[in-house]
Amino acid sequence: MKLSHRLLAFMMALVCGFAASAAPLPKEKQKEPEGQKVDSGSFGVFQNDHRVGTETFSIYQTSSGSVIRSEFKTENAPTQDVQTSELQLSANGEIRRYQWNELSPDQAESVVAPNDDFLNQKWKAGPQEKEHEQPYLLPTSTSILDDYFFIHREVLAWKFLAAACKQEKGQVQCPVKQRAQFGTLNPRQRSSAQLSVQFLGREKVTLKNGPQELNELELKNDAGTWQLWLDDQFKVMKMSVVGEHTEIVRD
Repeated sequence: MKLSHRLLAFMMALVCGFAASAAPLPKEKQKEPEGQKVDSGSFGVFQNDHRVGTETFSIYQTSSGSVIRSEFKTENAPTQDVQTSELQLSANGEIRRYQWNELSPDQAESVVAPNDDFLNQKWKAGPQEKEHEQPYLLPTSTSILDDYFFIHREVLAWKFLAAACKQEKGQVQCPVKQRAQFGTLNPRQRSSAQLSVQFLGREKVTLKNGPQELNELELKNDAGTWQLWLDDQFKVMKMSVVGEHTEIVRD
């Protein structure tokens, strides 16, 4: 399974990089980060075969780490919900800052950032609402898995591949049934959980452009089980929430 040099460098940097200091996000619209774009595109979100939302995302590798940006919009609903997020990671994959904003129909915001060795969250339900704060006894190596931002699961899959698999001459070799545990935080629900990731091998999956043989991962915690299918560049092509008739497919 051969990777492009940019994606391979990004994956390896998640476990063997250098530390970087956090910088606050300005309030104005963000410029495109300096660095290399390692993935971008959109996911269609389907429930019972009906499209209910679209996530547009981009992942950048920068000199100080990486930036993952996303915008989620509902579709075919009376009122369109619009949410954005930006996740800043240091070069070794640790959280520098995570910001979520609801733009429609309401206006709300939430920020997760390190406070010494642990994470802290501040959020407001509206521009005129009181700010709330919650500390977590979670290290900065915790993975963000927020609601509606499915690209976070691709980043977690890359962390698993970098930590649990071997890289030789530009190729990644993963033992079948290889499993690893990760701590996760869902800022929207303000809850944390342990999650296991397992490589299940290769599987032929039918996508819109025909059948493809993809790499299958399973993500499992007490809340449920997700299946992810990644191509040979380890970009997620499809996700499925087991037992919930929900699929997320790359456009």
